[in-house]
Amino acid sequence: MEVQQNGSDQLYDRPPRDQQQAQNPQQQPRQAQMAEANGGGVLRESGADDEGATLDAGSNVSNDSMRELEELLTKLNPLAKEFIPPSHSDASSAALAASIPKQNSRRNGNNGGSKKRVNSRTSRAQREDSIRRTVYVSDIDQQVTEEQLAALFITCGQVVDCRVCGDPNSVLRFAFVEFTDEEGARAALSLGGTMLGYYPVRVLPSKTAIVPVNPTFLPRTEDDREMCARTIYCTNIDKKVSQADVKLFFESLCGEVARLRLLGDYHHSTRIAFVEFVMAESAMAALNCSGAILGSLPIRVSPSKTPVRPRSPRPPLH
Repeated sequence: MEVQQNGSDQLYDRPPRDQQQAQNPQQQPRQAQMAEANGGGVLRESGADDEGATLDAGSNVSNDSMRELEELLTKLNPLAKEFIPPSHSDASSAALAASIPKQNSRRNGNNGGSKKRVNSRTSRAQREDSIRRTVYVSDIDQQVTEEQLAALFITCGQVVDCRVCGDPNSVLRFAFVEFTDEEGARAALSLGGTMLGYYPVRVLPSKTAIVPVNPTFLPRTEDDREMCARTIYCTNIDKKVSQADVKLFFESLCGEVARLRLLGDYHHSTRIAFVEFVMAESAMAALNCSGAILGSLPIRVSPSKTPVRPRSPRPPLH
């Protein structure tokens, strides 16, 4: 006989379990139903057994809940803003602000590209406008200067630029004359056949614009202009020809050379030269050398618009 103490501290007799089962045969089907309802588990009696069952069931539920919670946590994004502590919110804002200039720089780069395209279209339009304002003049006497040629067209309109060039295939020369407007260029076409020197000139619409001269190289003083009068511009020079060869060529035909600058690079098949003579008469004589063979190519000689300036000394190497 088992003894159990109830809440009133009274003792009472309780028969063994097998006797209870024998005494209550009708309760067994009900207990089986309850066990089946509990998932096929064993039905425990009340008291300490019930408390143990509750603890076991609670531990199983807690384990299952923990596993489900772990699965949910593994699916979360740890970098989401909900998981960023407030102490790091300023740092995240700073990082976001730091990314803004990069986006602006990309936008500026795109704007820079559009600006380049606009500038390209603008320069092309300006070049086409310059071509419409320019005429091509050929069959120019070797003795005619740019000033004399510009004076011929002064009645047509204001002359912006006049560029006389040498023709290696002819004893005559050609030139480009640019006006301030298209009306001046159209009026200049009527002067074709006019005698200038010993030959009548031909005037046609130009297909190219005059390449502007860098203004920093233009003469700024009276001495610079006097140097320009003694200087010629020579193009189409054979790359095998040296500076000493160019100097010897012009000194043997025209006169003493005061200064010479031979320029060229590996990207161009020929070279150019600026030759300054001691006397202005030597420079005039050099214009007659246009078409002469120097090396293996005929050279082109025209008056220079810029003086041959002395080279600036290079800074010492440290």
